[in-house]
Parts: sequence; structure tokens; C-alpha cells
Amino acid sequence: MMRPGTETELAELLQAARAPLAVRGGGTRGVALAGEGLETGGLSGVRLYEPGALTLVVGAGTPLAEVEALLAEKGQRLAFEPMDHRALLGTGGEPTIGGVVAANVSGPRRVQVGACRDHLLGVRFVSGAGEVVSNGGRVMKNVTGYDLVKLMAGSWGTLGVLTEVSLKVLARPQAEATLVRSGQGVAQAVTDMCRAMGTPYDVSGAGWAGGETRLRVEGLAGSVAYRAGALNAALGGGWDVVEGAESAALWQGLRDAAPFVGQPGAVWKLSVKPTEAPGLLGRLKAVGLDHEALLDWSGGLIWLRVPEEGDAGAAAIRAECATRGGHATLIRAGEALRARVPMFQPRPAPIARLEAGLRAKFDPRGLLNPGLMEGA
Repeated sequence: MMRPGTETELAELLQAARAPLAVRGGGTRGVALAGEGLETGGLSGVRLYEPGALTLVVGAGTPLAEVEALLAEKGQRLAFEPMDHRALLGTGGEPTIGGVVAANVSGPRRVQVGACRDHLLGVRFVSGAGEVVSNGGRVMKNVTGYDLVKLMAGSWGTLGVLTEVSLKVLARPQAEATLVRSGQGVAQAVTDMCRAMGTPYDVSGAGWAGGETRLRVEGLAGSVAYRAGALNAALGGGWDVVEGAESAALWQGLRDAAPFVGQPGAVWKLSVKPTEAPGLLGRLKAVGLDHEALLDWSGGLIWLRVPEEGDAGAAAIRAECATRGGHATLIRAGEALRARVPMFQPRPAPIARLEAGLRAKFDPRGLLNPGLMEGA
């Protein structure tokens, strides 16, 4: 396992490389990659933190827990609420901030504040050709280079190895409350979640798990109390309200797909328009695919647990997603299933050609995580 300690060392390593490299941060996502391991943990440490400017610049290999602890000291946080995959995937290690960015990991609050990539101000990375690239800036007013900054978020290390990320951070709210209604089916849940997101009450979470619909509001204590009450009334009343740590635990569980932890089967992550979720799940049931579902992002994100048999429903799931303009990612699977089913949904030919062109530009020798996103 190679573990460069500086950006210069990483660049020299990539310039000299002649065989594929498996790029990893904390190794928490359970994806087996071909090639010699290249770990980013040596590229760690805080480079700049200006709480007043809501700006953090940090080495890509810095543990996520270290970043979150630093921000908590100043009453701030990463508003996009990154998931912790370890329990679901049964992995160890420590998630890194570079890994979060590389996979564009975004939690329930995405419906309010956007994804991880929307909080990126700048990046530094070393391309597969061994060239150091700096793009974006270190302050929120900087608006240059956003295309390349956002391109790196979700590229899974196939375009370059991140060395530094600049992030916008936000204040931690004074209070939170979650409206809960039990006994709802997926169709009614999606209806209520979409209605809630259309109100002026600034909902920061809308999810469904085990027949329980959840709607979150955050902010100053008085504002939270008022908005929770007003939202309850707008939805016809009858919702229970939980607050504080109890509310936070509900969203951490949904963020990390906790109901699937320790349960057998493959786990998929589906992205569709929220209003498509009920029809999609209904079709999967109609074709005989046994499944358990969790919904986040008002139904725009579907966590799906299915039996790990055959293709684990890949053909049916991906066909239904494609019909609805969405896509499905295989998040948890055994080695045999991984060998048969690609992690990412195949792209339409024009997009696949565009992505292949980008990989050829940034990694002309095909060194970085080869095959991971090819054909995706």
C-alpha cells in the first residue's frame, strides 16, 4: 500500500506509475478495486479555517470525524450531512473528507441545502498524468472554475487523486424537531413529503421508513416550534413531534440506512423524481422482486434491500429507473454478485462517450481505479 505524505510525492508517484492503482481514502465503502493500493491518509491536516467566513480548507486524507469535531467547537457543521457507510457495509477504517467528496456523499438535508458538491469551493488534485491541478477558490465569493470542482465530486477517484478540498460550512442550528406519522404507505408518504417541501416552513428532511413518515425542521428554538406547529396544521394535523437528540437519532438512522444493518441481501441506492417512487416500487412488486424500501429526499432517494440471488434484481431495477429518468447504484453486494453486476448503472451512449473522453484527458494511461466507472 502506497501512502504519499505530500502532494509533490503523490505527483512523482503517479508520473512513475506503470500499472493500475486502487485509490482509497479510509477504505470504508467496501469496493474491491484492481491494482496496487494508493491511500490518501498521509495528505491530511487543516490548511485554513475561518469560522467567520464559513470556510474550511483541509487535506483530502483528513478523517471526517476530525473535521466534524473541529467544526463543532465553533458551533458549525457540514450541512450536507454525509453518511457513515461502515455499519451498513460491515467495513472498518475511518471515513476521510476526500472520500466523501470523491463519492459526493450527501445525506437527508440535501433536500434543503444541496449535495456535497454544492458546498465545494475549490479542490486540488493530481491527475493520472501526475499533474497538480488547482481549481476554484478558498472563499465563498469565488465563483471561478466551478465546473471542474463539481466534476471531481462523484468521480470516485477516476479522474485524479484529491489532495485538498475547500468547503463552505454552516452554523449548527439551535434546535430541531421532527414530525412523525406512523402507518402510512409509500404513496401517501410521498404525497405528504412533497406537500411539506412545498410549504414555506423550510423543511430540512423528508423521509419514510417502516411505514413511518418523518419531516424535519431546524433553526432557532422559537422558529422551530412555530414552524413545526404550522407544518402540522398545513398537513391536516395529527402528527407526533419529537425533538432534540431523539429527532437527531431518527435522521442518523435514515442517513445510514440503519434498518438494513445486519440484515441479509444486496442493497441498492436508487435516484428518481420523488413522485416516481410509488410507481417504481409498485412495478418491482408486480414483477415479483421481493424488497424492503426506505425513502429519503421526499422519495427521490430509495434505499432498497433485495435477496442476493441471480442478479439481485439488477435488470428490473435499472430498467424501471431508466424508464423514469433515474439510475440505480449497487451499494452492498458479495464478491460473486459484484463480479456479475456493475456498481453503476450503464449510461446512454452519448454520455458514456463524454465520460470516456474526460477519463482519457485526466488519466490518459488508465491508472486510476480502472473499470470502476467505465461503461457506467
